[in-house]
Amino acid sequence: MENLFSIGEVSKYQNISKQTLIYYDKIGLFRPAYVDPQNGYRYYSAGQIDYLDTILIMKKIGFSLNEIKSHMQHYNIDSSLIALRKQVTVIERKIEELRLIRSRVLHRCEQMEASKAYRGNDDAVIVEDMDVQYILFQDVKEPYTLKEISIATKKCFADSFQKQLPIFFQSGVVVPFQHIKEGRYTEAVTAFLPIEKTSRTPNIKRLPAGKCVSIYHVGDYLSIGCSYQKLLNYCEENSLKISSDAYEFCINDYITSHDENEYVTKIIFYVESEISSV
Repeated sequence: MENLFSIGEVSKYQNISKQTLIYYDKIGLFRPAYVDPQNGYRYYSAGQIDYLDTILIMKKIGFSLNEIKSHMQHYNIDSSLIALRKQVTVIERKIEELRLIRSRVLHRCEQMEASKAYRGNDDAVIVEDMDVQYILFQDVKEPYTLKEISIATKKCFADSFQKQLPIFFQSGVVVPFQHIKEGRYTEAVTAFLPIEKTSRTPNIKRLPAGKCVSIYHVGDYLSIGCSYQKLLNYCEENSLKISSDAYEFCINDYITSHDENEYVTKIIFYVESEISSV
């Protein structure tokens, strides 16, 4: 039709699918100037192409379709300036969120790269001074099987995503020292995610700075008992008194590998030097 563009032409000129244009029509955001009553074909005027430019630019900036529809009902330079200023604030918030996510992803990459060195060297016990750190935790329900541990871990992730908490993309568990002494190595009572200090949720625990012994367990989780025995033997041989439950930090796990032989778990105990009696 003269001075009108078909939906195919608009789709080609604007690099937008016909399905998107049909959807915009259905929601009342961008309706054709004319619809052929015989075949239902949609046609658009030249002036509407500029209007569509505005819609696509606002969408690219980050406005929702509802926000665009509401704005374009009655818009002028003043209302556009208000909308754009507001969107700058939204963009800045997203940039900060992406910076946080980027740092977490880099942290996980560094751990994974370092984990390659642990394989073949998993007998070594490390004595180190730990800095203060924080964990977001969920209690594991009895009977403390891997199923209950998995559920508690997923609750931690769901809670952190819902509340937009500053977690690291890593999980872990707490196994009571009594369970370790009884050989119940996989019966964790708490699942956790390392997190930055925050007051936005109550289920945060502070792990104090202190002297710790640690070992990297390489392999499937059910075989972790052998690494615990190495830690216990080391502490006994070096007169170190274990003063905490076990904290297990997953360095390489199901999130980053489907091969359980590549799993790496860092086990940590807080310890004190035993005072020899005279």
